[in-house]
Amino acid sequence: MTRLTVTNRAIDGSRRVLTDAALKFLEELESVFGSRRRGLLEAREERQARLDAGERPNFLPDTRDVREGEWTISPVPAELLDRRVEITGPVDRKMIINGLSSGANVFMADFEDATSPTWTNLVAGQENLMDAVRRIITFEANGKTYELGARVATLFVRPRGLHLEEAHALYGGRPMSASLFDFGLFFWHNAHELVSRGHGPYFYLPKLESHREARWWNDVFLYAQRRLGLPRGTIKATVLIESVLATFETDEILFELREHSAGLNCGRWDYIFSVAKKFRAHGSYCLPDRGLVTMTDTMMRAYARLVIDTCHRRGAHAMGGMSAFIPVKNDEEANELALRRVRDDKEREANDGHDGTWVAHPALVPVARDVFDRLMPTPNQLHRRNHLKPERDELLRVPDGYVTAKGVRSNVRVALHYLAAWLGGRGAVPIDRLMEDAATAEISRAQLWQWIRHHASTDDGRKISLTYVLDLIDEEAGKLREHETLTPDLVDEASEVLRDLVSAPTFPEFLTLAAYERLNRLHDKPAQQPSAAD
Repeated sequence: MTRLTVTNRAIDGSRRVLTDAALKFLEELESVFGSRRRGLLEAREERQARLDAGERPNFLPDTRDVREGEWTISPVPAELLDRRVEITGPVDRKMIINGLSSGANVFMADFEDATSPTWTNLVAGQENLMDAVRRIITFEANGKTYELGARVATLFVRPRGLHLEEAHALYGGRPMSASLFDFGLFFWHNAHELVSRGHGPYFYLPKLESHREARWWNDVFLYAQRRLGLPRGTIKATVLIESVLATFETDEILFELREHSAGLNCGRWDYIFSVAKKFRAHGSYCLPDRGLVTMTDTMMRAYARLVIDTCHRRGAHAMGGMSAFIPVKNDEEANELALRRVRDDKEREANDGHDGTWVAHPALVPVARDVFDRLMPTPNQLHRRNHLKPERDELLRVPDGYVTAKGVRSNVRVALHYLAAWLGGRGAVPIDRLMEDAATAEISRAQLWQWIRHHASTDDGRKISLTYVLDLIDEEAGKLREHETLTPDLVDEASEVLRDLVSAPTFPEFLTLAAYERLNRLHDKPAQQPSAAD
């Protein structure tokens, strides 16, 4: 008898996605790897306690042989040699079609920061991907039919991070790992189909903080491949280096995943968030306005160069991050400014040695492609060695800058707007001409908490108190209630969440954790009865 139950199978797509065989596979994964995941989260808490007490991260003494040894990752398939432009987006049907047909080399279907994890979104997303893998996905809206183009991007899937659980899939009465839920369903339904079509099951792994977490994923891959009768190394995964702690273990992370590695990526937004979060107890780590923390800053540049250098020594791709600027409709001057900023960002990445980059909008694919075609005539830059080894102090140097009243208000507005949209079921939201997702919203609310906690002041001398920020939340909520894409109820819900986040005596780890129960209350139908998986 299975110990896995799902709380609602009466939604679109569940008959194809939540099959008894697939749920049995999820049960196996949770049975084998669930307790280890919880142990890794406990290790994060212990590390955080040491950071709060004053410890600073450094390169690990007991893995020196890995860093200094001569080894490379296993070769990647031919279709992954050239990844110069990758587009990311949520797992809704229209975005999947547009992303795969965008002209990019890779489309990353994102269950993490760009998808609001309502039960409906998750199950529909898995069904959409099943159709995409089989090239039968279509979508109709407003009299228009969307379908795949002649050239289709290579598909990557980003499951949710280790800290998240899926409330609708219970193992032994407790929610199972969201990482295993997203990975397991996609792998079960599509791995053989992808291989038969000459591709492979490819993943992006988010928010890893240590090589031990990479080892956990590697063991998951080994188990899954063995279970489905696929050769070792069939799975390939790119790890997002988006925690300041993971930066000190880039060699070790590649080493743990060397059979399954497809490189590392600079997840710049979560990285900035991690700096505020990990050093939250220390006022010396107060960050300036979000707009002043750029990839040209010493800390961010050292981080990017370390990732590139590590990857290339190991024969792995070093992928660039995503500029948040998006095209601006009906304003030629603003649109040209946005495109120029994207172009400048991609030129810096290509010149530094990145092997490809991310964009958030199909219209930006040709912009990024033009830059990389011009500056990277080869399929990648694995041959390049910068021989730059950033010092620990560079990686931990707080960006220069200051806090402005405009920056405080902007953070309130972005966090509030994003939370309202997320609670409404949308995970990628254009706000103030930037594409915001959970990572950028996390920066906004983390900075507010940090500035309040450490009594920061704006450049014009105003103290950033809790009262000041709560008043701004009320002001911005009043404006947002008139927004055409949001309902007043969602704005009120978001206001409550944000007020709790900024006033919490201890730092809330993730806003998606803090708001998840509320999201489910808003979207789940009442009186659901659990049903056995088989």
